Amino acid sequence: MSIELADPRDPPAPSGARSALIELAAASVAAMTATRAEEIDAALARSLADRLASGQALSLSEEIAAAPTLAIARALWRGLITAWTVSSRPPAGETVAAVLFALPVVVVAGGAPGGDAAPPAIAGVLSDTERLAAILRERRALAGSQSFALSNALVAADAIDIPHWSALLSWQRLVAGAGPAVHDLPPTPIAVPPGGQGVHLRFLMGTALLPADADLAAAADVSGWAMPLAQELARQLAVPGLTVLALPRPPASPPAALQHGRAAQREVGAQLFASNAIRKLRASVGEPKAVISAHRAATAPGGGELRLSLSSPFDLRQAEGFRCPLFPTDRAGDVAAMLVELLRDCRVGDVRIMPGVHPDRDQQTGLTLLFKADALAQAEQPSLH
Repeated sequence: MSIELADPRDPPAPSGARSALIELAAASVAAMTATRAEEIDAALARSLADRLASGQALSLSEEIAAAPTLAIARALWRGLITAWTVSSRPPAGETVAAVLFALPVVVVAGGAPGGDAAPPAIAGVLSDTERLAAILRERRALAGSQSFALSNALVAADAIDIPHWSALLSWQRLVAGAGPAVHDLPPTPIAVPPGGQGVHLRFLMGTALLPADADLAAAADVSGWAMPLAQELARQLAVPGLTVLALPRPPASPPAALQHGRAAQREVGAQLFASNAIRKLRASVGEPKAVISAHRAATAPGGGELRLSLSSPFDLRQAEGFRCPLFPTDRAGDVAAMLVELLRDCRVGDVRIMPGVHPDRDQQTGLTLLFKADALAQAEQPSLH
């Protein structure tokens, strides 16, 4: 499904001459043939790999932030994923590579309904990584590798974001040829709100010995191992008085895992919000209507976000809202399409897309701005049914 929706994020500040990396990414976007685009992409990946190898990962975050268009930012990110692969190849003549990987885990955790006291945090430390590794080995989850090791710490996205990639690659090279090992990244505890549920993103880190030509993305099929791994993760993360659900995603290189993990967290968060809000509205005032809108918001990544509001014409005051972040390489229309598909699965028949970009706050009340479907002029607002 394709949806046209304005991008609410702040455009990059105008600058002088564009960097060589941005020029390459722009040339890739503008290439007239697939062959020419592939040639430019290969040159871009080599340049990015050189930056990573020379410890300049932090500057690459600035390059993406300075990209003049979303298409160029997406080309840079694709180049970074390829650059990691290029940098991870073993020297010529070697047939085995030590590969660092990250397995995204979306953790849904909640305390007892109506509780006032803050429940204890989930430490984010796993008690039996060998049990987890056995599940992955048995079902050949890591491109068939049987020689790998897992960290016992679940780490946050910040720990494997772009500024750390040079350091992580350096560590990966140090363990090459010495057998699988794990990097000592600190765990990030999960704080659970009192009486509510939260959706959190963590990464299970590890290294695997793989044939030089193996592709970790070959582990994209999770059907054989996701359920037993999810059950074991939930068991090891269990805290008395909390409900914990762990949803693992396919292992990948840190750049790819970061991108996939953030998208998975957002989708699970939207699913949790929609299921709870729709159930509440149907039980009290009847069938809900939905509005998806784009908003500028200083606290959102990039200065803008999408919002999903659910309301009923039989409740003139109440609207349930979900703030949907946009990450650097997201197209607003793609994220809106994800929300529309989710609402379709929840059998919401009236979904409206608000054109334009809207402010963060309601001018009259000062509260977070959410649109109610019954307050919109039907003739002026396009609807999806």
